[in-house]
Amino acid sequence: MKRFIILTIALIFFCNISVAQKNITIKGTAENGSGRKVELFKISDYISKNEVLLDSFRIASDGRFDLRCWSNYPMMVTVQIENYAQSFYVEPGRDYEVVIPRFDWTMDESRNVFLDPEPLPMLFQNIPANDINMQIDSIDRVIARFIDQNNFYFDFKFHPQPYYFDSLVYRVHKLCPDTSNDFVNRYKVYRLAELKYALRFDSRKHLIEQFIKNKPILYYDENYMSLFATLYENSISKGTKDIPVYRLAHWVYNLDLDTYLDSIGMDPLLRHEQVRELAALQALQESYYNFRYYDADMVVKMIEKLAARTKFPDHKVIAQHILESLSHKEAAATETEWVLPDVDKNPVSLNAKKGKWLYIAFVRVNEPSSLAEIETMAYFKDSIYAHYDDVEFITIACDREFQKMFHFLKNSRHGNRYNWTWLHFDGNYDLLRHFQIYSYPWFVLVDPQGNLVYDVTPAPSTGFLMNAPWRLRREP
Repeated sequence: MKRFIILTIALIFFCNISVAQKNITIKGTAENGSGRKVELFKISDYISKNEVLLDSFRIASDGRFDLRCWSNYPMMVTVQIENYAQSFYVEPGRDYEVVIPRFDWTMDESRNVFLDPEPLPMLFQNIPANDINMQIDSIDRVIARFIDQNNFYFDFKFHPQPYYFDSLVYRVHKLCPDTSNDFVNRYKVYRLAELKYALRFDSRKHLIEQFIKNKPILYYDENYMSLFATLYENSISKGTKDIPVYRLAHWVYNLDLDTYLDSIGMDPLLRHEQVRELAALQALQESYYNFRYYDADMVVKMIEKLAARTKFPDHKVIAQHILESLSHKEAAATETEWVLPDVDKNPVSLNAKKGKWLYIAFVRVNEPSSLAEIETMAYFKDSIYAHYDDVEFITIACDREFQKMFHFLKNSRHGNRYNWTWLHFDGNYDLLRHFQIYSYPWFVLVDPQGNLVYDVTPAPSTGFLMNAPWRLRREP
């Protein structure tokens, strides 16, 4: 009997943990979204800016969906369906009801929604008057209205007037006074601080002394971390007043973490060990992309070394997020099982292509720019295939309708010229996000080990196929 009671208590305990892990729900209806996948994301932290999938749901035939996540503090989340998204703040213990009205999901075929985004329309139901989204929206509206009415005095082409920024601060505090919600109060303070810095009405040094120096680091607060990232952006990685960038690059290349941290600590704004180390993580992430001075592989090793040695648990987590973000830039194309239908609707796995050079083209068959590149591929294809048995062209058609690819290859006059592997993306937006496809045509080169060779692979029209890596690496 005693054992039964213990087991019962344990079961209740684990059930409570399971429930506690999902203390926020977003229930909604999408009028014409049946069958589409809705996903819920957040940013892991404002240093790495790594996107984390919290939940996903296949919208039911009646348009209903249900998303769940957990947090112990307000946070911003993003609801995304295909190429359309909407962001808002959620609070612990809250249930949200949303309606997505009838929407044209095909508009991304007539314009680039990455360069010209179309927000996902969302109507919130039964929102309390003190909802943080409404309070934050009020703050943003006051700021935007005041700047619009006095844009002459904020314009860099003229001489910006600090007096008008002081008036803006007064207006915001008058119309949006402090509330019982600390998150909203911090948003107002840090938003104005970021704006003051962006408008050059205050120095970086003074703002750091005011908001960061000798104060606890609020890792959990997105507003604080956004301000921190803004104030320390490029403050180290491009060199400082006392340390030239080539010296920083030398320490990184030699994995001399002690000298790196001690040297940047000479800056009075980086004397505090915790602040210095967090700023160093941000600087190292920036250095990864500065190939003129830094070796990317050594930057990664430096971050790994810092993560292994830090005594601050939050820094270990942030470092891991940065490493995950950077590893995605060089992620293997076959690390996920991508299975797509060919023109005869037979499933084809990209993993099965490992061991070859894969020149992957993401196209839309009805776009002139895509057609021009396909013609160039056809011109080179026979000679490349004749000389290299470890090279394969793969074209992934990203038109929504499978039939467009089918008719293009089977029924068009020149379809038989494009006799290489053709696949349809089949509504797999995870695939497009993985390869970071933002326009068409887009090209990706994968080496025989399954690694991406370039961040952006040149198109055939650039002459790339005449000097591609598979040619150069065959030379004696």
